[in-house]
Amino acid sequence: MTRKDARKDLWIALFVLPGLTIVAVVILLPLFMSLFNSLFSWNQLIRKDFIGFANFKRVFFTEPYKTRFFNALGNNAKWFIFTMLIQNTLGLLFGYLLSRKVAGHEFFKRVIFIPVLFSIVAVGFLWGLYLRPNGLLNSFLKLLGRPDLMKAWLGDESIATFSIILVNIWRWVGFPSLVFLAAIDNVPTDCLEAAYLDGAKESTVFRKIVLPLIVPSITVITVLTIIGSLNVFEQIYTMAGLDGSPNFSTDTIGTLFYRTAFGSVDSGSPEIGIGSAIGVVIYGLTFFASIFSISALGKKEIEL
Repeated sequence: MTRKDARKDLWIALFVLPGLTIVAVVILLPLFMSLFNSLFSWNQLIRKDFIGFANFKRVFFTEPYKTRFFNALGNNAKWFIFTMLIQNTLGLLFGYLLSRKVAGHEFFKRVIFIPVLFSIVAVGFLWGLYLRPNGLLNSFLKLLGRPDLMKAWLGDESIATFSIILVNIWRWVGFPSLVFLAAIDNVPTDCLEAAYLDGAKESTVFRKIVLPLIVPSITVITVLTIIGSLNVFEQIYTMAGLDGSPNFSTDTIGTLFYRTAFGSVDSGSPEIGIGSAIGVVIYGLTFFASIFSISALGKKEIEL
């Protein structure tokens, strides 16, 4: 290796080092500390005896942790399913319409993205006020003469989670919209023009040309949706509280982790060992689900 190559490698290392340091401190260190702490029994904040994977067994097989965990995991699954079906589908639709330069597309592009810039705490707090029984939404329904549609949006177990998910979709739909818009704008115009000249319909152009060429963007949005759905916390915290009310119907593994690690479901005292085990499970689910989606969609991209 020449001195020039060595100097080049040194500069590359200097530029990469800050990013690696941040990843190590913010991601890897907490992960390994959570795994380490999960292998011990704890008395409040005092680490006691090594117990192996006993804390994981308690999370998966012992009450009340078992019921709380799988209930929370089910709610995370709802977040992922409805976010993919509603938010990302709408994002793809909005992105495609904006790429077609519909009337007022520059205005709508900005309007759609504005909620993404709002503070998630402010959004949760304000929508929590709007969705109260005497809040803005029910008042509006009453004004329209439809009091039969008025509900306790955050107080009814059957609709509380879906109400919060819809608020989150309202806030985030602008992000996939602009990602898909950028991807669609990068589709070669020659391909589109040739298809239109051959008499292809708009729907055929979208399915046969546009959609296959934006699979990388779909992969990115899918992975981000998985990560966001498994780590949802702030929206639940600001709109329903840490206890996942009503009756744990809005609970997620993020709020369960926080509540367990910093104040037990039952005793109110922190259970760091079990909380750390839940944290490791969150890391593991996020990692393997992301790898699986990248692998599956990557194979689809190669096939196309």
